[in-house]
Amino acid sequence: MALTVGVLALQGGFVEHINLLRKAAATVFAQRSRADAAFEAIEVRTAQELARCDALIIPGGESTTISFVAQQSGLMEPLRDFVQVQKKPVWGTCAGLILLSNQANATKKGGQELIGGLSVRVHRNHFGRQIESFEAPLQLPFLAGEADPSPFPGVFIRAPVVEEILSRGDGPEVQVLAKLPGRVDKMKTGVSLAVTRDDSGDIIAVRQGSILGTSFHPELTDDARIHAWWLKQVLRPLQDA
Repeated sequence: MALTVGVLALQGGFVEHINLLRKAAATVFAQRSRADAAFEAIEVRTAQELARCDALIIPGGESTTISFVAQQSGLMEPLRDFVQVQKKPVWGTCAGLILLSNQANATKKGGQELIGGLSVRVHRNHFGRQIESFEAPLQLPFLAGEADPSPFPGVFIRAPVVEEILSRGDGPEVQVLAKLPGRVDKMKTGVSLAVTRDDSGDIIAVRQGSILGTSFHPELTDDARIHAWWLKQVLRPLQDA
């Protein structure tokens, strides 16, 4: 069994994703008995490279820049086909979440082209400018089965949030995988989360069918748990086939 995972390499943190994918794959494939298993992580800049991929990550960066370069290079329609027609597994982090969403608010004048496929509306730069970036320990329920139970280091840089789940049509439901609880209090000494007793909070991770989106940047940490979890989700239907 061979698995090729691409990382869209038009702009943003694609090298960091490649490194964490390889780290995660070393663990995931070591846990499996099949000696013929092979893994490759590649940078994707062309439709030909995209066609080689079984799954794709769209990294954090500047969503408008990634969108513009994809259009200029003729990659936007192949990306839409990959996500919406072929329905191959895809994960977007920060800018990648914006691009995978069906709607985005707070865009520049005239809006921006989106890949789409994820039935949500996101709000860009929800937490403010880059100078207001922060890190917060996240409790991510979908990682409950992983060996390390510690909070995940969530890095938020001009991060979007999911502000509304849209009608899904005939597709699968949108699952809310994680929220940033309560509100974010930004202080000179750091960031604290004012946790409330109800289910309020900003949606920072969602999944709909083969699409995963996260507001934060796992690639800017050395923690490969989400990458390992995602690879397992990608592998499951391939193993059952």
